[in-house]
Amino acid sequence: MKKNLYLYLFIFSLLINVFTYMYFSNKQKFEDERIATMETRAKSLKDSLSAETLKAEKANHFSLEDNYNATQYFEGKDVNEIAIKVRDGIYAQNVQPGGNPLVGYPQMGNPFVINNFKILNNRWVIADFSNGTIQGEVILKYFLDDDGKVSYETAETLLHANTINN
Repeated sequence: MKKNLYLYLFIFSLLINVFTYMYFSNKQKFEDERIATMETRAKSLKDSLSAETLKAEKANHFSLEDNYNATQYFEGKDVNEIAIKVRDGIYAQNVQPGGNPLVGYPQMGNPFVINNFKILNNRWVIADFSNGTIQGEVILKYFLDDDGKVSYETAETLLHANTINN
């Protein structure tokens, strides 16, 4: 009986050791695969981030802040402060009764208001406008006086024809 007990204990401990060995060897293999997958994913994400950063840099090529010549034109002045003045002046004209006069189109239903814009350089602004259904874009010229006042002139406007009949 004692020999059988030792035999059973030996077989039991052998099985425990085999299962433990298999568990830890598979666990290590799984962890190695997971680490390799994560490294591949991290490399892919870094490449995507680099591509998106490059795309953003190209998109910001035409911007007041990233245009060396435009910032040199405003030498000695804060470019961000000028951008805020331009922004406030454009949006302030949205509240006029007939809509924003910089749009260059008369009111068609609701008044036209400028929704979004981008300052391209030291002279031009591109903006999009709508009245809720009809949409368009406008290129504006802006001028900064010596006393810091900003004036605007509409250079070109465009109504998107596919939005007029909707």
